[in-house]
Amino acid sequence: MSTFVCGANLHANGIRQHYLRYGGERAGRDPIIIVPGITSPAVTWGFVAEHLGQVFDTYVLDVRGRGLSSASDTLDYSLDAQAADLIAFATTLGLQRYSVLGHSMGARIGIRAARSAPEGMVRLAMIDPPVSGPGRRPYPSQLPWYVDSIRQSREGMSAEAMRAFCPTWTEAQLALRAEWLHTCDERAIRASFEGFHTDDIHADLPHLKIPARLVTAGRGDVVRDEDVEEIRASVPHLEHTRVQNAGHMIPWDDEAGFYAALGEFLGAPLIQGGDHARQ
Repeated sequence: MSTFVCGANLHANGIRQHYLRYGGERAGRDPIIIVPGITSPAVTWGFVAEHLGQVFDTYVLDVRGRGLSSASDTLDYSLDAQAADLIAFATTLGLQRYSVLGHSMGARIGIRAARSAPEGMVRLAMIDPPVSGPGRRPYPSQLPWYVDSIRQSREGMSAEAMRAFCPTWTEAQLALRAEWLHTCDERAIRASFEGFHTDDIHADLPHLKIPARLVTAGRGDVVRDEDVEEIRASVPHLEHTRVQNAGHMIPWDDEAGFYAALGEFLGAPLIQGGDHARQ
């Protein structure tokens, strides 16, 4: 049985924020807000939210300029604006306590939001965050990979055509991306990609006082071992798990390994195959 509750919109931080909700109220457990990556509308994280919804009240956010949230040629697509969106989203929903699970760009949004110690944010799961920034090695993906696929999707794109960009994905994963990628505003993607190289999240990390777990991919070269140690130096209480058989899109490559890597960090064990996932 699906755990999907609804899709909805709210007005927060001056824009329309669209989200999907799974699970509904779960007494005694903190809700989760999933913040996806640079070209991942909320719907593409539905399979993860379906699973988390078995245990938690789960919200998947369309980051501004993606999916059904606000987009325009005058909108601020900066990391600061995205972090403010996240905090305002939780506040507008009236969440007294909540966890944030951010993937890639979403992890950087979570880090920037957590820097200000917003009331209610009680833990942060950072999933393979880009560690690029001023004076650092560039993010391994290239901007044309995003822009070219978005432009094709705006014209109408098949799952097979998407395979050229995501050759290891399943047919269902390709079809969903082909269906929704056109909702990613190219201006938002360009701004966020530039921000990967100009925003210094490493300066935010020492301010991260809530429980934090870093989940990294064994393939893809986004977060190396030396990066983990640098992050740990800034966040001594950091917990880290590497999913060896996955690339940057970790749950797409090894869904069970992703849940095992999260373990009980979010406040309760995750159920996989009828059993509690174990690390």
